[in-house]
Amino acid sequence: MSATLITGITELITNDQPAPADPALIVSEGIVAWIGPAADAPPADSRIDADGTVLPAFVDSHSHLVFDGDRSAEFAARMTGRRYDGGGIATTVEATRSADDDRLRELVAARVAELRAQGTGVIEIKSGYGLNTPDEVRALRIAAEFTTETTFLGAHVVPAEYAGDRAGYLDLVRGPMLERAAPHARWIDVFCEPNSPHAFDGEESRAILTAGRDAGLELRVHGNQLGPGPGVRLAVELGAASVDHCTFLDDADVDALAGSSTVATLLPGVEFSTRSPYPDARRLLDAGVTIALATDCNPGTCYSTSMPFMIAMAVREMGLTPTEALWAATRGGALALRRDDLGRIRVGDPAYLTVLDAPNHLHLAYRPGVPLARPLL
Repeated sequence: MSATLITGITELITNDQPAPADPALIVSEGIVAWIGPAADAPPADSRIDADGTVLPAFVDSHSHLVFDGDRSAEFAARMTGRRYDGGGIATTVEATRSADDDRLRELVAARVAELRAQGTGVIEIKSGYGLNTPDEVRALRIAAEFTTETTFLGAHVVPAEYAGDRAGYLDLVRGPMLERAAPHARWIDVFCEPNSPHAFDGEESRAILTAGRDAGLELRVHGNQLGPGPGVRLAVELGAASVDHCTFLDDADVDALAGSSTVATLLPGVEFSTRSPYPDARRLLDAGVTIALATDCNPGTCYSTSMPFMIAMAVREMGLTPTEALWAATRGGALALRRDDLGRIRVGDPAYLTVLDAPNHLHLAYRPGVPLARPLL
């Protein structure tokens, strides 16, 4: 077995035990094998000089990477005041259905390469731009080529062909579509948003999530993005791993999250791209809620693969310290995926490692837009 010694670490963030002085790591066969002072390092086959800050790779627990088409004009319109209501998803559905498998695969590969170049180690990928059985299954099959964290999102919005038959689409999503999608997914998600005419209300969302749970899938929820609603409390009630967006919360929502294992995943790139209010992350943390940060990379409301950008916005706009934001983007994302082996550096865990070309982690927020983060191995 080959072993690589990593030295020259100006700061080591483990999200686990305190780092030793002059820290070093040994990685063997993709696993962290040793952590300690560089002077005490055991023999290794090779050596890397990190020459910067080493931290756990970012865990992006919410993305929509399987799509074709361009919605830059929609973004430009929102910057002049047009409100987002979810209707633009139909444009992406049309383009995605028209793309062949090779085209979609190439697009996903390029986006994954882009996010990995910026220090992300593990990503969750949703379907949701097919909205018919063959295209939803195809999206999950392609996503599974890049990650084990695949999410069935047939309940993204009601597609145009079912505009007059919501009940018929609900029956499809929780019946034949779910049956064919489930073997390709770990998770099921729903856009629970009664403030949008295109998404799903609380009872519709409950029916979809319980059907997914009965099919063996674990639960995630899009909730409380466009206004107050039942998404957060439904997620907590059903034991969902995460509820994502959490922009409009009342005291009961915060209390429910604080008393649960459901992670509040915050997506500041969406607020940036839609001119919406940012979630109050400080309020959530002070109440004892576990939070994560993710990109929500998608063509309509946040076409960004940059976790460092999300960290900088969380610090600038959402009340987090740089340390808290980094934890949310690493360990928080791991907990949102119920992955105990991610988001920290610990002996015996996979060596998903990121290095910053900076003396400490504060530079992630201090130097926004600068490409400091990159994969270490």
